[in-house]
Amino acid sequence: MFDKTCRDKPTQRARKKGFTLVELTIVLVIVALLIGGMLLPLSAQRDIQSANDTQKQLAAINEALLGFAAAQRRLPCPAAPAATGVESPPGGGPCTNNFNGYLPAITLGIFPTDAQGYAIDAWGNRISYAVTNANANAFTTASGMQAAWAGGLSPDLRVCSTAAHITNAGAANADCPAADTLTNSAVAVVFSTGKNGGATPASADELANWTSSGDSVFVNAAPSNGFDDVVVWLSPNILYNRMISAGRLP
Repeated sequence: MFDKTCRDKPTQRARKKGFTLVELTIVLVIVALLIGGMLLPLSAQRDIQSANDTQKQLAAINEALLGFAAAQRRLPCPAAPAATGVESPPGGGPCTNNFNGYLPAITLGIFPTDAQGYAIDAWGNRISYAVTNANANAFTTASGMQAAWAGGLSPDLRVCSTAAHITNAGAANADCPAADTLTNSAVAVVFSTGKNGGATPASADELANWTSSGDSVFVNAAPSNGFDDVVVWLSPNILYNRMISAGRLP
């Protein structure tokens, strides 16, 4: 008698050898969902790492500025836009771009730089640098701080927590109210325009730091509304202490 069970066994075994098209489709959909779910976190992690790297880079730049001041008895001038990463003018004195220049990487011997010698952040954007012109440019003139020491030095760069209440933006007397003021006596401000720094920013807070603004007020806002600038500044007391320790002041 013919055994139907025996006849069906090879067919059943054949069916168990692979996935059906439906099963393969389900697997592919699951894999795609998993990969898609990982992409955004990985991108966010890269942005966080770039921000952290840039923060460390700016801290190192502040140290380089202090070392330069101790050696040269002054701070360097910013590098002018559309030029090279050399301070403008070379040798200091009245700077050509006190508030809207770039870090003079060639003058400071800082890397990495772009092809023109401007220092760049972790996103490849140029790092901006502003320096006070108070006391008749004493801070960027060789021995200028020492000469003005007896009469008192008064650096005046301001950093605000928001651009919402800045008055006279773009003018020499630009200011922000005390409630928004993080400092009103910075000697220098160094900042990265962040991941979106390659294009004109849309937010008012970032526009306040845009290199074309040309005033002495900068913004270090909370990381919201698209603000991703990384901003640090140099305290006058830290500068004075370093220069006193080096025998450059008083």
